[in-house]
Amino acid sequence: MAERACMSTSPAVRSIPCRHDRHYDIITCVEAFDLRNKSLACMGASDRRLVVIDKNIMAQADRIHSYFAHHNITADIFPIEAGEGNKSLEGLTRVLERFDAFSLCRREEPVIAVGGGVLTDLVGFAAAIYRRGVPHIKIPTTLMGYIDAAIGIKCGVNFNDGKNRLGAFEPPLAVFLDPSFLKTLPQRHILNGLAEIIKLAIVCDDRLFLHLEKDGMNSARNKFQDSAGLSILDNAIDAMLSELSPNLYENNLARAADFGHTFSLAYEMAVDSRLLHGEAVLIDIILSTFLARNRGCLTTRDAERILALINSFSYVLSPLPLISEGEIWESLCERACHRGGRQHLPLPCGIGRHIFTEDVTPKDIGTTIIEANDWISRHIKFEAQRESLRKAG
Repeated sequence: MAERACMSTSPAVRSIPCRHDRHYDIITCVEAFDLRNKSLACMGASDRRLVVIDKNIMAQADRIHSYFAHHNITADIFPIEAGEGNKSLEGLTRVLERFDAFSLCRREEPVIAVGGGVLTDLVGFAAAIYRRGVPHIKIPTTLMGYIDAAIGIKCGVNFNDGKNRLGAFEPPLAVFLDPSFLKTLPQRHILNGLAEIIKLAIVCDDRLFLHLEKDGMNSARNKFQDSAGLSILDNAIDAMLSELSPNLYENNLARAADFGHTFSLAYEMAVDSRLLHGEAVLIDIILSTFLARNRGCLTTRDAERILALINSFSYVLSPLPLISEGEIWESLCERACHRGGRQHLPLPCGIGRHIFTEDVTPKDIGTTIIEANDWISRHIKFEAQRESLRKAG
């Protein structure tokens, strides 16, 4: 009998590169659906497009149809409810069913998502998993989407009471930033997105912070349509991309962009919460500012500047859900799980600078929430107060 060949006890290893060398363009243009603008129509090789739009902008449907018809493309417009409640497996299934009914081609006809951050997250996730990936284009229509949700590659849905618990990294084919969409936003949604700009200014960009101190209030009032407002938008996007671009796939889980996104979960995901995402982020920023001051990494003077900037925008919020110290602590623990088992809690250590801390305790939370709640009660107005002021006036 032939001798059996000796097998090495060492395992054979084959290393396979698994990331494509991909890039995407972020294109700032006024009036993306102007008939003279060929950029959007040129993306894709077929003569039809599936366009998923937020029901809140259905008034734009005829304009979108006319744009594509002018460029000899048939547009199938699919309006959806795009509130946070629709960012679910059920909402995802409805989008996927429309993909299937459209017989979406895998490469030649990019899906176009026109709406806020919830919609672009939902469509991006559907595009990531349908036929193992179809191209998509994002056109944000809210300030939150414009400077945050739409310009990165994360997408997903909420699951089992967890925000963005299911998701993927899916680079879009392109992002079109059209500031003219911001003209029609309610002021509440302008201020909602502004919280993300404030976040970036505090921990990443002192020049942006100064710009907000000087021009932020008027720019928000003008819905960022003036030159100062457009400059703030450009600076905020640059600040966000400087954080995102080197770490798109979050290989490093210590991320400055997570500032404002640790304790906010407790407020945003509470059963009785009526807060928008940016409003919950704003509450987190206030808590984190007091925590940073109490830990000695932020001077009282800088803490006062941060709080004065927030106060200058005269936020009016829905009544805050009753959140206990324990729930704030649980939110931090959940984020630590998301961040690979460490807190990686970004805190300001000066205007435009940050550190990461790993040793916050329940006692720290208890002290901070008392001070933060006191400041909030004295400086933030709530809907009941706004209604009484309206009647008095």
